Amino acid sequence: MAVVEKFTLEDDWLLYRERAVAWLRVGFAALAVIVIQLNPERVARFPLLSFFSLSSFLVYSLAVLWLAKKNKLTAPPIDVLTNSLDVVWIAVIVFSTGGTRTPFFFYYSFPVITASLRWGLKGSLPVALVGVVVYGIVRLTLTAESMDSPIGIDTLLVRSLYLILLAGIFGFVSEFERRQNHQLLALSKTAGEVAALQERRRITFELHDGILQSLATLILRLESCRTRVPDSEKDLIDEMRSLEELTRDSMKEIRQFLAGHTTKPLIAGTLVEKLREEARFLRDGMGLDVILESEPEDLELSADTEREVYYVLREALTNVIRHSHASKVDIQLSQKNGQLAGSLIDNGVGFSIVQQNTGLGLTAMAQRLKKIGGELFVRSSPGSGTKIIFSVPRSALSND
Repeated sequence: MAVVEKFTLEDDWLLYRERAVAWLRVGFAALAVIVIQLNPERVARFPLLSFFSLSSFLVYSLAVLWLAKKNKLTAPPIDVLTNSLDVVWIAVIVFSTGGTRTPFFFYYSFPVITASLRWGLKGSLPVALVGVVVYGIVRLTLTAESMDSPIGIDTLLVRSLYLILLAGIFGFVSEFERRQNHQLLALSKTAGEVAALQERRRITFELHDGILQSLATLILRLESCRTRVPDSEKDLIDEMRSLEELTRDSMKEIRQFLAGHTTKPLIAGTLVEKLREEARFLRDGMGLDVILESEPEDLELSADTEREVYYVLREALTNVIRHSHASKVDIQLSQKNGQLAGSLIDNGVGFSIVQQNTGLGLTAMAQRLKKIGGELFVRSSPGSGTKIIFSVPRSALSND
């Protein structure tokens, strides 16, 4: 079953940020290779180390870009790892291409900028300090400076101050932007909640003035009819009283839904019992032969799974009554190896799946099962009845 990933506005921004950083890293790596090609004297001291550091940094940058395009770089441990690798690789590049006289000193700004984008000041300042320390170690390394006199302490201080100021500026800007984004997201969420509340109120009034009033009128008419039925017609009186209770329960469920509460069509652990009640009603009231088999008799399902499976089977039975003109329905439920499998087969007129537009009922059934990780399959053809098969994985059956 295909899985559709859904991202919030904040997730979208994080993905865009990581892709932008990945492209910038690739640009830095490619530029370093081009500069060395134009001025090969920069790698005369350590040619093998320079070749390895520059080529591996380019390969690493392309790999990170590929991961960014696959949306694999939003986890905090990966952020820390890539930032650390950036610092290490840049230090090796600086060392192998001239030490403190390298043209790639400004590359230290890259991990500083990425750290500020990810963590603000608390990320950019520590990375800048690490860069200063690494740069100082390179300066003091005799191997790197053996051929030339070391640069002055004033140049080292200026470059160090440059990195720290850069970290402070980018860190402050990043934190300010993050606060602004959170405020915008909060405003957007509030606006969405207000719009949803207004729409809920509109639907509430529409249903109250329409469906709920019609149901209330139906109850009154059923009560009136029941009082005019002779006492000898006890079965008919009981059926009408049952219809009244069913209508009242439907009104109660609608009101609970409009109030934002989750409806509970059945008590936990009573799925099979509830389905047997539906089967008896269809047999006695509609003349439909319904066979229900469950293995084991008492299924061990979570409350959410029971609710969704019940709604799916009830919708399937409704479709049988309304469309199939069937005389027999066979329902099978089986829980084996931690997985629930179910089927509903009727001997009705069937339909052409190719020509039939997916109705609201079948769509709702598929979405309910998808919500708990399950799958729905429908097989039918004109004159051959309809077979509905579904499965629910082990992960959705536990109450934990």
